[in-house]
Amino acid sequence: MVGRKFQVQHNDSNFDLDYDTDDGFEVFQFQLFSLTSVPPHHQKIYVAEHDTPVATDSDLVSISDKLRLISIDEPQPEPESSNGDLLKSDEEFARLLQAEEEALMLQQYLASENTQEFEMRVRPYVTQVLMYDDARRQEAARKTVPVEELEEKALVSLAKEGNFKPSKIEQDHAFLLQLLYWFKQSFRWVNSPSCYDCGNETVGQGMTAALPSETLYGASRVELYRCTSCSKPTRFPRYNDPIKLVETREGRCGEWANCFTLYCRAFGYDSRLILDFTDHVWTECFSQFLGRWMHLDPCEGIYDNPLLYEKGWNKKLNYVIAIANDGVYDVTKRYTKKWHEVLSRRTMITEHSLSSLLTNIMREIRRGFASQQLLTIEARDLEESQQLERSLHSEDDESLSLPGRRSGDEEWRKSRLEIGSDKNEVLSSSACPVRLCIDEHTTKIYNAFRPVLHQFVEEELIKSEAIEVLGIIKGIILDLCNSPFKTRRTSIDPVLNNPKCQKLLPCFDDLLDALSLEKKAHTDGRVEICLASDPVVTSLALPVALDALDDLIYNLNKWENYGKDSLVLPILKLNRIHSGSVIASAEELPFGIATSAFDGIRKSKWEEPNGARGCWIVYKTFDNKMFELVAYELMSANDAPERDPMDWILEGSNDKGTSWQVLDEQNSQFFEDRFQRKTYTIKSASFPSNLFRFRFLAVRDVQSTSRLQIGSIDLYAKTM
Repeated sequence: MVGRKFQVQHNDSNFDLDYDTDDGFEVFQFQLFSLTSVPPHHQKIYVAEHDTPVATDSDLVSISDKLRLISIDEPQPEPESSNGDLLKSDEEFARLLQAEEEALMLQQYLASENTQEFEMRVRPYVTQVLMYDDARRQEAARKTVPVEELEEKALVSLAKEGNFKPSKIEQDHAFLLQLLYWFKQSFRWVNSPSCYDCGNETVGQGMTAALPSETLYGASRVELYRCTSCSKPTRFPRYNDPIKLVETREGRCGEWANCFTLYCRAFGYDSRLILDFTDHVWTECFSQFLGRWMHLDPCEGIYDNPLLYEKGWNKKLNYVIAIANDGVYDVTKRYTKKWHEVLSRRTMITEHSLSSLLTNIMREIRRGFASQQLLTIEARDLEESQQLERSLHSEDDESLSLPGRRSGDEEWRKSRLEIGSDKNEVLSSSACPVRLCIDEHTTKIYNAFRPVLHQFVEEELIKSEAIEVLGIIKGIILDLCNSPFKTRRTSIDPVLNNPKCQKLLPCFDDLLDALSLEKKAHTDGRVEICLASDPVVTSLALPVALDALDDLIYNLNKWENYGKDSLVLPILKLNRIHSGSVIASAEELPFGIATSAFDGIRKSKWEEPNGARGCWIVYKTFDNKMFELVAYELMSANDAPERDPMDWILEGSNDKGTSWQVLDEQNSQFFEDRFQRKTYTIKSASFPSNLFRFRFLAVRDVQSTSRLQIGSIDLYAKTM
């Protein structure tokens, strides 16, 4: 351990900071965040005397004790670059320009002026995309979508970020992402079709002639397979008409992108089919929220990561062409950071001939467009062209790890060299931003079971009776979950028909309030549970209540001496800390973010892609309020037991992270089941803190995984 003292200048203020070199540079950045409120991913740190950048542990070891912090989102001047840095930047830019010029010169010798081959690749798609505007096809697509369910998920996703009153543009963007996730789950990838007769595996037998019923939906190619069990043939028509794909809901990337682009158009999004000449197809939609075209790959369930193919799949791109109802566009520059290398592979047609061909097709498509419509489209075209040039030379985010291809059989992916350089299942990011915990409802739900349990004891219910009552309440909540989210309501006849439950009904009022629900009596004597206010609040809270009920029933079942003395943790979960902010060493995008550890929902989890041998997560209390921690709970995640935390240290700080006090330390912990909660009592002397840090040292099996995952973390404070 080496202790250092730094003086940090930020804006017009100076801060003193004590740093332990064993903690690592990420912790140093979080200490700066605690002092200055500049999140780590917005920090630029320099040595005060000579503007040397500081970015690693080794930098901190060798420099002086005076630093200067700049936030990249503040309008402050950047430190002046040295002549050496400018020269290096100029040399790099000149090198890239030289490489592009050489590739263009080489192209003059290799590429053809004949546009026929290129046009034959593109023309069929120009006709195909017009089908996406057909009202009959759009209606057929919309009928298959659980629209209200996706609307609810979109609104909940925004609420989890603290946005309970989103604009129409924000809602549309969130709905599009939910449409992508739904499509990924509802469409089936076909390596080889199952036997039509017995359902067993088949093996390919080549191609066969299409039947009239198949060509009716554009299936000019039909693959033939033979069953490995009954030897009967199975046909696999490669349909091109998306209305048929809405029915079959299966295929490979061509069918996936074709059908998904129809869905996007059916819900009013400006959409394009993207043709990659190295054999892949996907979708782009114009996002009003982002103000630009956004990449969406339905096969992978990934959005807004255009470098997925070059950086993740290791594709050697050449031509990436967008085909829409208003034109054909060369968008290759969006999908590469190696334009000079891509240029060297663009040998089918010269750049000049390509530009002329696309312009001619564009004019043909736009013939008959109204003048105002043309002005709008051309303005957007110009903006896109400028964005493509800017993005081409912008810095790549090295912190974002992109996976290899996941759709398709593994051997097939390997044969295409698209498996990637790693085996990541999803996107990962080592640059975790500070995230707000929208979880006050979780604490309210936990607290709401206190009057319920006390009433159970007061009424002297035996354990089986208490569990029966909770089961009835769970049934009512399940009914509410399954009812339309904007008009949730359900009858409470099961409660009213049970004398014991009817007597206990008032003690559930706090739970109803926590769920933003209320009882409503009708003139005919019926009593219903219905919405009390914002339906999104209820949507956010209902899954938490279900999980809390399951946990309570589980703990009551295993409790031998149920009674007044048992009304403590883990049965009674009081004074849970909520509404703070979280930052972590890393997280998974989009489903394993840091706040997932604090949302009270089993299905979500925090996942650290490189945390098996060490990682951290820090919780900062709301408004820097001090709490004495008395206990905490960890819950195992849904799968992969080898990723469970095994060794960890919990620390607290009350001086903005300058120093840390060990609150608890655990070794060789073992979670026997999925979604298993373990409760740990703080045995050390009370230490009021507004920062709590978990340092996870190892997972259950560090040999078989690089990842750590946690289903939930709950912090319980001393009752004031």
